[in-house]
Amino acid sequence: MRCGRNIHADEGLTTINHGNTECRLGENAMLKQHSGSLSRRSMLRATAFAGAAAMGLFPRGARAANYPVRPVKIIVPFAPAGPTDIMARFVAANLGNAIGGTVIVENRAGAGGNIGIGIAAHSEADGYTLLVTSSAYVVNPSLYAKIPYDPYNDFTPIAELGTSPNVFLVDPKTGITSIEELVARAKADPNLLNYSSPGVGTTPHLSAELLKIEAGMNMTHLPFPGAGPAIQAILSGTVQVCSAALPPAHPHIESGALRALAVTGTSRWFDLPNVPTMVEVGYKDFIADTFHGFLAPAKTPPEIVQLLAAKTIAVLKDQKLAEQLRNNGFEVIAKGPEGMQKRITDEVPKWRDIVAKAGIKPV
Repeated sequence: MRCGRNIHADEGLTTINHGNTECRLGENAMLKQHSGSLSRRSMLRATAFAGAAAMGLFPRGARAANYPVRPVKIIVPFAPAGPTDIMARFVAANLGNAIGGTVIVENRAGAGGNIGIGIAAHSEADGYTLLVTSSAYVVNPSLYAKIPYDPYNDFTPIAELGTSPNVFLVDPKTGITSIEELVARAKADPNLLNYSSPGVGTTPHLSAELLKIEAGMNMTHLPFPGAGPAIQAILSGTVQVCSAALPPAHPHIESGALRALAVTGTSRWFDLPNVPTMVEVGYKDFIADTFHGFLAPAKTPPEIVQLLAAKTIAVLKDQKLAEQLRNNGFEVIAKGPEGMQKRITDEVPKWRDIVAKAGIKPV
Protein backbone atom coordinates (compact mmCIF):
# COMPACT_ATOMS: atom_id res chain seq x y z
CA MET A 1 0.00 0.00 0.00
CA ARG A 2 1.31 3.47 -0.80
CA CYS A 3 0.84 6.50 1.37
CA GLY A 4 -1.76 8.71 -0.26
CA ARG A 5 0.56 11.73 -0.05
CA ASN A 6 4.25 12.42 0.48
CA ILE A 7 5.09 13.03 4.14
CA HIS A 8 7.69 15.78 4.41
CA ALA A 9 9.49 15.21 7.69
CA ASP A 10 12.53 17.31 6.76
CA GLU A 11 14.18 18.72 3.67
CA GLY A 12 15.89 16.25 1.32
CA LEU A 13 13.62 13.22 0.86
CA THR A 14 14.46 9.57 0.49
CA THR A 15 12.26 6.48 0.10
CA ILE A 16 12.05 3.67 2.62
CA ASN A 17 10.04 0.50 1.91
CA HIS A 18 8.38 -1.07 4.93
CA GLY A 19 6.77 -4.32 3.85
CA ASN A 20 4.23 -3.31 1.22
CA THR A 21 4.11 0.29 2.44
CA GLU A 22 6.22 2.97 0.82
CA CYS A 23 6.60 6.30 2.63
CA ARG A 24 8.75 9.35 2.01
CA LEU A 25 10.86 10.30 4.99
CA GLY A 26 13.32 13.12 5.64
CA GLU A 27 17.02 13.38 6.25
CA ASN A 28 16.81 11.82 9.71
CA ALA A 29 15.92 8.56 7.99
CA MET A 30 19.04 8.60 5.79
CA LEU A 31 21.32 5.62 6.01
CA LYS A 32 24.34 6.12 8.22
CA GLN A 33 27.36 6.33 5.97
CA HIS A 34 29.62 4.06 8.03
CA SER A 35 27.28 1.51 9.63
CA GLY A 36 24.80 1.17 6.72
CA SER A 37 21.95 1.00 9.26
CA LEU A 38 19.27 3.41 10.44
CA SER A 39 19.70 5.30 13.68
CA ARG A 40 17.38 4.22 16.46
CA ARG A 41 15.43 7.48 16.21
CA SER A 42 15.03 7.18 12.43
CA MET A 43 13.97 3.56 12.71
CA LEU A 44 11.26 4.47 15.19
CA ARG A 45 10.03 7.28 12.95
CA ALA A 46 10.01 5.00 9.90
CA THR A 47 8.04 2.36 11.78
CA ALA A 48 5.53 4.91 13.07
CA PHE A 49 4.91 6.43 9.64
CA ALA A 50 4.61 3.04 7.97
CA GLY A 51 2.23 1.80 10.63
CA ALA A 52 0.07 4.88 10.28
CA ALA A 53 -0.05 4.43 6.52
CA ALA A 54 -0.99 0.78 6.85
CA MET A 55 -3.87 1.65 9.20
CA GLY A 56 -5.07 4.60 7.14
CA LEU A 57 -4.39 7.12 9.93
CA PHE A 58 -3.08 9.97 7.81
CA PRO A 59 -5.36 13.00 7.58
CA ARG A 60 -8.11 12.83 5.00
CA GLY A 61 -6.57 15.69 3.11
CA ALA A 62 -3.43 13.60 2.66
CA ARG A 63 -5.46 10.67 1.30
CA ALA A 64 -7.43 12.95 -1.03
CA ALA A 65 -4.51 14.89 -2.51
CA ASN A 66 -3.84 12.62 -5.48
CA TYR A 67 -7.38 11.26 -5.91
CA PRO A 68 -8.06 9.17 -7.91
CA VAL A 69 -5.11 6.81 -8.05
CA ARG A 70 -7.20 3.78 -9.05
CA PRO A 71 -10.58 3.20 -10.74
CA VAL A 72 -13.65 4.66 -9.04
CA LYS A 73 -16.68 2.36 -8.86
CA ILE A 74 -20.27 3.57 -8.98
CA ILE A 75 -22.74 1.03 -7.63
CA VAL A 76 -26.17 0.99 -9.28
CA PRO A 77 -28.68 -0.94 -7.15
CA PHE A 78 -30.75 -1.98 -10.18
CA ALA A 79 -30.42 -4.03 -13.34
CA PRO A 80 -28.78 -2.65 -16.51
CA ALA A 81 -30.80 -0.55 -18.98
CA GLY A 82 -33.04 1.07 -16.37
CA PRO A 83 -33.09 4.85 -15.77
CA THR A 84 -30.70 4.71 -12.81
CA ASP A 85 -28.26 2.66 -14.85
CA ILE A 86 -28.59 5.05 -17.81
CA MET A 87 -27.90 8.07 -15.59
CA ALA A 88 -24.99 6.36 -13.82
CA ARG A 89 -23.31 5.39 -17.08
CA PHE A 90 -23.74 8.91 -18.41
CA VAL A 91 -22.12 10.30 -15.25
CA ALA A 92 -19.34 7.70 -15.31
CA ALA A 93 -18.50 8.31 -18.97
CA ASN A 94 -18.05 12.04 -18.43
CA LEU A 95 -16.84 12.22 -14.83
CA GLY A 96 -13.78 10.06 -15.53
CA ASN A 97 -12.31 12.68 -17.86
CA ALA A 98 -13.29 15.48 -15.49
CA ILE A 99 -11.37 14.02 -12.52
CA GLY A 100 -8.55 12.52 -14.55
CA GLY A 101 -9.32 8.90 -13.76
CA THR A 102 -11.41 5.87 -14.63
CA VAL A 103 -15.01 5.55 -13.42
CA ILE A 104 -16.86 2.27 -13.85
CA VAL A 105 -20.43 1.15 -13.12
CA GLU A 106 -21.31 -2.02 -11.22
CA ASN A 107 -24.92 -3.24 -11.13
CA ARG A 108 -25.94 -4.85 -7.83
CA ALA A 109 -29.67 -5.40 -8.25
CA GLY A 110 -32.11 -7.01 -5.86
CA ALA A 111 -34.55 -6.41 -2.99
CA GLY A 112 -35.91 -3.21 -4.53
CA GLY A 113 -32.47 -1.62 -4.49
CA ASN A 114 -31.64 -2.54 -0.90
CA ILE A 115 -28.82 -4.93 -1.81
CA GLY A 116 -26.81 -2.43 -3.81
CA ILE A 117 -27.52 0.49 -1.48
CA GLY A 118 -26.48 -1.63 1.50
CA ILE A 119 -23.24 -2.68 -0.19
CA ALA A 120 -22.40 0.94 -0.92
CA ALA A 121 -23.32 2.06 2.60
CA HIS A 122 -20.86 -0.38 4.16
CA SER A 123 -18.02 0.14 1.68
CA GLU A 124 -14.83 1.88 2.68
CA ALA A 125 -15.33 5.64 2.82
CA ASP A 126 -12.35 6.48 0.62
CA GLY A 127 -14.05 7.87 -2.48
CA TYR A 128 -13.54 4.74 -4.57
CA THR A 129 -17.00 3.22 -4.06
CA LEU A 130 -19.94 5.55 -4.75
CA LEU A 131 -23.67 5.17 -5.32
CA VAL A 132 -26.06 6.43 -7.97
CA THR A 133 -29.57 5.60 -6.84
CA SER A 134 -33.19 6.40 -7.57
CA SER A 135 -36.14 7.39 -5.42
CA ALA A 136 -36.03 3.86 -3.98
CA TYR A 137 -33.47 5.30 -1.56
CA VAL A 138 -36.17 7.42 0.14
CA VAL A 139 -39.08 5.01 -0.40
CA ASN A 140 -37.57 1.80 0.98
CA PRO A 141 -37.48 2.98 4.63
CA SER A 142 -41.31 2.86 4.49
CA LEU A 143 -41.60 -0.38 2.53
CA TYR A 144 -39.35 -2.66 4.53
CA ALA A 145 -39.37 -3.43 8.23
CA LYS A 146 -35.58 -3.58 8.08
CA ILE A 147 -33.21 -2.11 5.52
CA PRO A 148 -29.39 -2.30 5.38
CA TYR A 149 -28.84 1.45 5.51
CA ASP A 150 -29.90 4.61 7.30
CA PRO A 151 -30.96 7.19 4.68
CA TYR A 152 -29.90 10.08 6.90
CA ASN A 153 -26.63 8.87 8.39
CA ASP A 154 -24.99 6.23 6.20
CA PHE A 155 -24.24 8.43 3.20
CA THR A 156 -22.78 11.81 2.34
CA PRO A 157 -24.68 13.51 -0.51
CA ILE A 158 -22.65 14.48 -3.59
CA ALA A 159 -25.23 15.77 -6.08
CA GLU A 160 -28.87 15.75 -7.08
CA LEU A 161 -28.57 14.65 -10.70
CA GLY A 162 -32.00 14.79 -12.29
CA THR A 163 -35.59 13.64 -12.32
CA SER A 164 -37.87 11.80 -14.72
CA PRO A 165 -41.64 11.51 -14.86
CA ASN A 166 -43.12 8.05 -14.73
CA VAL A 167 -45.18 6.83 -17.68
CA PHE A 168 -48.02 4.34 -18.07
CA LEU A 169 -47.43 2.09 -21.09
CA VAL A 170 -49.52 -0.46 -22.93
CA ASP A 171 -48.87 -2.94 -25.67
CA PRO A 172 -50.49 -1.44 -28.79
CA LYS A 173 -51.99 -4.87 -29.52
CA THR A 174 -54.38 -4.36 -26.60
CA GLY A 175 -56.15 -1.59 -28.51
CA ILE A 176 -56.07 0.60 -25.40
CA THR A 177 -55.37 4.24 -26.32
CA SER A 178 -56.04 6.19 -23.12
CA ILE A 179 -56.12 5.99 -19.33
CA GLU A 180 -59.91 6.03 -19.51
CA GLU A 181 -59.90 2.95 -21.75
CA LEU A 182 -57.38 1.22 -19.50
CA VAL A 183 -59.58 1.78 -16.45
CA ALA A 184 -62.68 0.61 -18.31
CA ARG A 185 -60.94 -2.56 -19.50
CA ALA A 186 -59.69 -3.35 -15.99
CA LYS A 187 -63.10 -2.78 -14.44
CA ALA A 188 -64.76 -5.00 -17.04
CA ASP A 189 -62.49 -7.90 -16.11
CA PRO A 190 -60.54 -7.43 -12.84
CA ASN A 191 -58.34 -10.44 -13.56
CA LEU A 192 -57.46 -9.55 -17.14
CA LEU A 193 -54.53 -7.12 -16.90
CA ASN A 194 -51.05 -7.65 -15.50
CA TYR A 195 -48.60 -4.77 -15.15
CA SER A 196 -44.85 -4.74 -14.72
CA SER A 197 -42.77 -2.30 -12.70
CA PRO A 198 -39.07 -1.91 -11.84
CA GLY A 199 -39.72 -3.41 -8.43
CA VAL A 200 -41.77 -3.22 -5.25
CA GLY A 201 -41.72 0.28 -3.80
CA THR A 202 -40.28 2.05 -6.79
CA THR A 203 -42.12 5.22 -7.74
CA PRO A 204 -43.53 3.54 -10.90
CA HIS A 205 -44.97 0.77 -8.72
CA LEU A 206 -46.48 3.25 -6.28
CA SER A 207 -47.84 5.35 -9.15
CA ALA A 208 -49.68 2.32 -10.55
CA GLU A 209 -51.02 1.38 -7.12
CA LEU A 210 -52.32 4.92 -6.65
CA LEU A 211 -54.03 4.72 -10.04
CA LYS A 212 -55.71 1.49 -8.97
CA ILE A 213 -56.93 3.11 -5.74
CA GLU A 214 -58.13 6.36 -7.28
CA ALA A 215 -59.76 4.68 -10.30
CA GLY A 216 -61.25 1.83 -8.26
CA MET A 217 -59.89 -0.86 -10.58
CA ASN A 218 -57.52 -3.81 -10.42
CA MET A 219 -54.36 -4.91 -12.21
CA THR A 220 -52.02 -7.67 -11.02
CA HIS A 221 -48.53 -6.43 -10.21
CA LEU A 222 -45.49 -8.31 -11.53
CA PRO A 223 -42.34 -6.68 -10.11
CA PHE A 224 -38.99 -6.95 -11.90
CA PRO A 225 -35.44 -6.10 -10.76
CA GLY A 226 -35.23 -2.85 -12.71
CA ALA A 227 -36.88 -0.91 -15.53
CA GLY A 228 -35.03 -2.77 -18.29
CA PRO A 229 -36.54 -6.17 -17.39
CA ALA A 230 -39.94 -4.55 -16.69
CA ILE A 231 -40.03 -3.06 -20.17
CA GLN A 232 -38.83 -6.29 -21.75
CA ALA A 233 -41.79 -8.00 -20.07
CA ILE A 234 -44.30 -5.84 -21.94
CA LEU A 235 -42.34 -5.99 -25.19
CA SER A 236 -42.38 -9.80 -25.02
CA GLY A 237 -46.09 -9.96 -24.19
CA THR A 238 -45.63 -11.24 -20.64
CA VAL A 239 -47.72 -8.30 -19.39
CA GLN A 240 -50.10 -5.92 -21.11
CA VAL A 241 -49.28 -2.81 -19.07
CA CYS A 242 -46.10 -1.31 -17.65
CA SER A 243 -45.41 1.54 -15.25
CA ALA A 244 -41.86 2.83 -15.63
CA ALA A 245 -39.72 5.93 -15.51
CA LEU A 246 -39.59 7.69 -18.86
CA PRO A 247 -35.89 7.29 -19.86
CA PRO A 248 -35.84 3.54 -20.62
CA ALA A 249 -39.32 3.69 -22.15
CA HIS A 250 -38.67 6.71 -24.36
CA PRO A 251 -37.09 4.94 -27.38
CA HIS A 252 -39.86 2.32 -27.42
CA ILE A 253 -42.50 5.03 -27.37
CA GLU A 254 -40.81 6.85 -30.25
CA SER A 255 -40.51 3.65 -32.28
CA GLY A 256 -44.17 2.80 -31.74
CA ALA A 257 -43.38 -0.51 -30.01
CA LEU A 258 -45.14 0.78 -26.88
CA ARG A 259 -47.96 3.26 -26.43
CA ALA A 260 -47.69 5.90 -23.70
CA LEU A 261 -51.06 6.68 -22.08
CA ALA A 262 -49.96 9.40 -19.63
CA VAL A 263 -46.96 10.81 -17.78
CA THR A 264 -46.91 11.61 -14.07
CA GLY A 265 -44.98 14.88 -14.27
CA THR A 266 -46.22 18.43 -13.84
CA SER A 267 -46.37 19.02 -17.60
CA ARG A 268 -46.24 17.13 -20.89
CA TRP A 269 -42.82 15.93 -21.95
CA PHE A 270 -41.30 18.26 -24.53
CA ASP A 271 -40.99 15.72 -27.35
CA LEU A 272 -44.11 13.68 -26.49
CA PRO A 273 -46.69 16.44 -27.00
CA ASN A 274 -49.56 14.02 -27.53
CA VAL A 275 -49.08 12.23 -24.21
CA PRO A 276 -51.14 13.94 -21.47
CA THR A 277 -50.32 14.23 -17.79
CA MET A 278 -52.35 12.37 -15.20
CA VAL A 279 -53.67 15.71 -13.94
CA GLU A 280 -54.96 16.49 -17.44
CA VAL A 281 -56.90 13.23 -17.63
CA GLY A 282 -58.69 14.00 -14.39
CA TYR A 283 -56.50 12.81 -11.51
CA LYS A 284 -55.90 15.85 -9.33
CA ASP A 285 -52.43 16.19 -7.76
CA PHE A 286 -51.29 12.94 -9.42
CA ILE A 287 -47.62 13.95 -9.71
CA ALA A 288 -44.86 11.43 -9.02
CA ASP A 289 -41.39 11.62 -10.50
CA THR A 290 -38.29 9.50 -10.07
CA PHE A 291 -35.15 11.31 -8.96
CA HIS A 292 -31.55 10.17 -9.33
CA GLY A 293 -28.96 11.03 -6.72
CA PHE A 294 -25.21 10.65 -6.30
CA LEU A 295 -23.89 9.70 -2.86
CA ALA A 296 -20.77 8.49 -1.08
CA PRO A 297 -20.46 6.42 2.09
CA ALA A 298 -20.55 8.55 5.23
CA LYS A 299 -17.17 9.89 6.38
CA THR A 300 -15.77 10.04 2.85
CA PRO A 301 -13.12 12.79 2.96
CA PRO A 302 -14.86 16.14 2.36
CA GLU A 303 -12.20 17.15 -0.17
CA ILE A 304 -13.17 14.19 -2.34
CA VAL A 305 -16.90 14.89 -1.95
CA GLN A 306 -16.37 18.53 -2.92
CA LEU A 307 -14.30 17.55 -5.95
CA LEU A 308 -16.87 15.02 -7.14
CA ALA A 309 -19.74 17.46 -6.59
CA ALA A 310 -18.06 20.29 -8.50
CA LYS A 311 -17.05 18.09 -11.44
CA THR A 312 -20.42 16.33 -11.62
CA ILE A 313 -22.36 19.60 -11.64
CA ALA A 314 -20.06 20.95 -14.35
CA VAL A 315 -20.76 17.86 -16.46
CA LEU A 316 -24.53 18.16 -15.99
CA LYS A 317 -24.56 21.87 -16.80
CA ASP A 318 -22.69 21.43 -20.06
CA GLN A 319 -25.34 22.42 -22.60
CA LYS A 320 -24.60 19.62 -25.04
CA LEU A 321 -24.54 16.92 -22.36
CA ALA A 322 -27.68 18.26 -20.67
CA GLU A 323 -29.48 18.11 -24.02
CA GLN A 324 -28.44 14.48 -24.41
CA LEU A 325 -29.98 13.67 -21.06
CA ARG A 326 -33.17 15.55 -21.86
CA ASN A 327 -33.51 13.71 -25.15
CA ASN A 328 -33.34 10.48 -23.15
CA GLY A 329 -36.08 11.45 -20.71
CA PHE A 330 -34.19 13.16 -17.88
CA GLU A 331 -34.78 16.65 -16.54
CA VAL A 332 -31.38 17.84 -15.29
CA ILE A 333 -31.32 19.24 -11.75
CA ALA A 334 -27.55 19.62 -11.15
CA LYS A 335 -27.62 20.63 -7.48
CA GLY A 336 -24.80 19.93 -5.04
CA PRO A 337 -24.76 18.19 -1.65
CA GLU A 338 -27.26 20.61 -0.10
CA GLY A 339 -29.83 19.96 -2.83
CA MET A 340 -29.45 16.21 -2.51
CA GLN A 341 -29.71 16.40 1.28
CA LYS A 342 -32.93 18.45 1.02
CA ARG A 343 -34.38 15.91 -1.42
CA ILE A 344 -33.73 13.12 1.11
CA THR A 345 -35.12 15.11 4.03
CA ASP A 346 -38.28 16.04 2.11
CA GLU A 347 -39.03 12.74 0.40
CA VAL A 348 -38.59 10.13 3.13
CA PRO A 349 -41.74 11.39 4.92
CA LYS A 350 -43.53 12.17 1.62
CA TRP A 351 -43.30 8.59 0.38
CA ARG A 352 -44.08 7.19 3.82
CA ASP A 353 -47.43 8.94 3.54
CA ILE A 354 -48.05 7.63 0.00
CA VAL A 355 -47.13 4.07 0.99
CA ALA A 356 -49.62 4.28 3.86
CA LYS A 357 -52.36 5.60 1.56
CA ALA A 358 -51.68 2.78 -0.89
CA GLY A 359 -52.18 0.30 1.94
CA ILE A 360 -48.77 -1.32 1.44
CA LYS A 361 -47.52 -3.01 4.60
CA PRO A 362 -43.77 -3.13 5.36
CA VAL A 363 -42.23 -6.52 4.66
